Amino acid sequence: MPAPSHLDPRLLRAFVTVAEELHFTRAAARLYVAQQALSRDVRRLERELGAELFVRTTRQVTPTADAERLLPYARRVLQAQDDLLAAFGQSRPLLVDLNSSGLATGRRVLELARRLAPDQELMARYESGLTGAAAELLAGRLDASFGRFAGLAPALRAGLGHQPVRYERMAVVLPEDHPLAGLAEVPLAALAGETVYAGAGNPRTPEWTDLAHRLFEGRGIEVAPPAPLAVGHEEFRRIMDKTRNPILAVVDFPAMPSTVLRPLVDPVPLSPVSLVWRKGLVHPAFDALRRAAARLAVEEGWLVRPADGWIPATDAAVMSVR
Repeated sequence: MPAPSHLDPRLLRAFVTVAEELHFTRAAARLYVAQQALSRDVRRLERELGAELFVRTTRQVTPTADAERLLPYARRVLQAQDDLLAAFGQSRPLLVDLNSSGLATGRRVLELARRLAPDQELMARYESGLTGAAAELLAGRLDASFGRFAGLAPALRAGLGHQPVRYERMAVVLPEDHPLAGLAEVPLAALAGETVYAGAGNPRTPEWTDLAHRLFEGRGIEVAPPAPLAVGHEEFRRIMDKTRNPILAVVDFPAMPSTVLRPLVDPVPLSPVSLVWRKGLVHPAFDALRRAAARLAVEEGWLVRPADGWIPATDAAVMSVR
């Protein structure tokens, strides 16, 4: 078989990781890919080289003599690639959109990533919603964001990658004198007849309004009509004080004067959050951001869905791809 004229570094990285872990599941977790995708990459490399690299059984993975011969060459190629990317990536910070300064998921991931990569600069940006951020990601003006990936238009999703991070419990913000404000938790059925603000008309957050429509469908709850687009917490509070509509939120939504935040139950609605980036992104700090998201998801149980959790079927499918 003739020697290949080109080898994708991604295939070499898959090979090296499996060779180091000697376990496909652990290697896939390390690379943030599905085990099936990792196996496909290794088989593709074997086809392109015309050599079997691993002997696979149900109990173990053993490198072949060809794998032992390839390993030092592959490591040198990947080190050269990493050095090149680091040299060009250090000239600018990694720009990470957190949606809003008051939301915890993105902020916590960013804080941990900074600790994991102390020599890199990771800077926060605030684009309000994932749809607004997606255009900036695709234009190269942002590097990463957080939000509901399934809520993006297919044309936007096609140019973006994502990593599931968290199922955020949803909540409702109520005026403190609202009849439901005395409850510790608000059953969804108790909101029947209410008109709830969910960002309708905001061009940056249609994925959130869409989630609200799906949640409220058949429950007698209306999505409030568009309100004037408020920029900043003070303006948002002022507009909400005028309408006095309940606000659909998440449980770590920042406190607002004269309101109470109550988790929603029966069922427990969940807002699916992914780390989202432009396909082809290369930056020395990006790996730290992904590692931080994966670590917090495991340590905090962020991707464990409660037994009575609710998310749309489309979101469940998207969040199952890891």
